Amino acid sequence: MTVPARFFQHWLTGVAGGTSHAAVCRAAGIKRSTLAQQLVRGRVSLGTIAAVSRSLDLPVVATLTEFPSFEDLSAGSKPPNLAELLSQVSDSDLLQELLNRNTAAESLSKPVAVPLSAPHHKSSVRAWLDAVDTGDLRQAVARQAAIAPQNLSAQISANRLTAELAIGSARIAGVGLSNGLVSTGFLSPAEAGWESGSREQALRTLPTSALASLASHRLDYLSRVLRRTEDDKAAVRSVWENLG
Repeated sequence: MTVPARFFQHWLTGVAGGTSHAAVCRAAGIKRSTLAQQLVRGRVSLGTIAAVSRSLDLPVVATLTEFPSFEDLSAGSKPPNLAELLSQVSDSDLLQELLNRNTAAESLSKPVAVPLSAPHHKSSVRAWLDAVDTGDLRQAVARQAAIAPQNLSAQISANRLTAELAIGSARIAGVGLSNGLVSTGFLSPAEAGWESGSREQALRTLPTSALASLASHRLDYLSRVLRRTEDDKAAVRSVWENLG
């Protein structure tokens, strides 16, 4: 997803004054050539805008509202619901929590609280979409964005989703517009306005039966992925054996 370069230039002048592009890039940790290429092409990536915004200590969500297509991002912010919070807990963290609870139950002790890993885990996009899906979310998103369902599926399988699709998904699902950007790793939970420790709180208060069900669902999906990978490897090996 990109924005017109002229809008970026106007915004940059307003927040950075006469600061040179070289200095802006140094502070933002991006290559000068990268920004130059984007300006020449007339489109600046959201990643560049976010990096510059962070380097200037500006809130990323508020910054994005300065650009077309993102004007309602702040107004559409809502706290994540329980399912969204849990979607950003990794499979391994879910299993560790379940194991800790079982161990504590056997020893009649208090479960050990393990710090959670980063919210953008290896299946965070799919988990978030599943959490907010009202029944036909993926089909609705594909129709609205005028893209083939298989192209959307490819992004989800790769644990990617453009900012436009993430926001569009949230809008259709009726959840906070910036929440999907957390699942893609574009925003941190804090940048999206999530309360500190909210993921941990959601996990710790989840009944063990619900935790086991959620972990089972995640493992079922992982099993299918691994099975496809193994089948693909076996097919390749068979081809090489036949060729040899």
